Amino acid sequence: MQIGIFTVGDVTADPTTGRTPTEHERIKAMVAIAQKAEEVGLDVFATGEHHNPPFVPSSPTTMLGWIAARTNRIILSTATTLITTNDPVKIAEDFAMLHHLADGRVDLMMGRGNTGPVYPWFGKDIRQGINLAIENYALLHRLWREDVVDWEGRFRTPLQGFTSTPRPLDDVPPFVWHGSIRSPEIAEQAAYYGDGFFANNIFWPKEHFQRLIGLYRERYAHYGHGTPEQAIVGVGGHIFMRRNSQDAVREYRPFFDHSPQMGGGPSLEQYMEQTPLTVGSPQEVIDKTLTFREHFGDYQRQLFNVDGVGVPLKTVLEQLDMLGEEVVPVLRKEFARNRPANVPDGPTHVALRDARDDRAESAGSAA
Repeated sequence: MQIGIFTVGDVTADPTTGRTPTEHERIKAMVAIAQKAEEVGLDVFATGEHHNPPFVPSSPTTMLGWIAARTNRIILSTATTLITTNDPVKIAEDFAMLHHLADGRVDLMMGRGNTGPVYPWFGKDIRQGINLAIENYALLHRLWREDVVDWEGRFRTPLQGFTSTPRPLDDVPPFVWHGSIRSPEIAEQAAYYGDGFFANNIFWPKEHFQRLIGLYRERYAHYGHGTPEQAIVGVGGHIFMRRNSQDAVREYRPFFDHSPQMGGGPSLEQYMEQTPLTVGSPQEVIDKTLTFREHFGDYQRQLFNVDGVGVPLKTVLEQLDMLGEEVVPVLRKEFARNRPANVPDGPTHVALRDARDDRAESAGSAA
C-alpha cells in the first residue's frame, strides 16, 4: 500500500486570523509540505493542476522538478494532469524529462478538471471533454511506446514521423492513473489500457465510487489484464487531527464553515458521516480509513488532503508528523493483514521495469 498526500494548491484565507497567504508563500509552502512528507516516511506527494485563481499549481512539472531535486525517495505525482486541455505531445515530453530528473520517481493522474472555463482558455470545447480525454490519451500512450509516430485525429494537427524526446527512462513510461469522480467512460479508459484508476471520493458518498471502481475492476479483467482483484485502484481522503477529537473538531470547524467547497451545506458532522472527511484523533483516522478496504476492496494507493481551505503551514506540518508517526505505521500493518498474495503492490518505476524485463526473458525462453 502506498500512502501519501495530495494538494490542490488553493490560496485561501485563514478564517481564524483573516490572513491570506501570498501566491509566493503558498508555492513555497507546497514545497515544504512535500519535503516534510518524505521526512515522515510517506510514499507519495501529488499536486493538482489549475489555471485560475485562487489556485497556484499551473505548472506541475516545474514544481515537481524542484521538489525532485530536494528529495530522494518519495514518488512525485500529479493529482490531476489536464489531458483535455494540454497537448499530449507536451505532456509526453515534459513528464519524460521529469522522469529522468527524478530517477523514475514520477507518475501522473489524467483528469478533465472541474473548472469549465479552462477549456476555451486553451482553445478547447468543453462539450468535447470526454472525447478529448480519450483521443489525447490514445496519442500520449503511443508517444511513450513508439519511437516514431504517425497520427491523425479530430482535435490536433496530424503527426508524421514524429519522435517524442526524451524517451522515457529505461524505455518504461511513467505509470498513469486515470482520475474520476463521476464518469464511467474514464473508468472504462483506465481498464482498457490496464492503467490505474483513482477514485477521488472526497466529496460524494461511497456508493457512487463503489459503482465506478466496480466497473473499472470488471472491465480491467474483461480486457485481459488480470482478475478484478488485481486491478490498480487508488482512493482519496481528507483529514484533520488533534490528540483528541473534541479539539480537532473545534479547531477545524471554522475552516470547514468558510470553505468554498464544503461550507454552506451540510454540517461538519453530516459531511463526515457522508464522505471520507475525518476530523478527530489519529485513531479515528485509522478506523475510518480502514473501512475503505471494506467498501472498495484491496487497493494500492491512499492519498490524503491535509493542507487546503486555509489551514496554515505550521498546522499542516503538525498533521504530517501525526500522520507519519501514529497513523501510517498502523495503516500499513492493517492493510497488509489478510491481503491476498495475488493483489499487486503499488506501482513504482523499478517494479514496472523489472516486470518488463521478466516478460522479455520469458518470451525469449519460450522462443
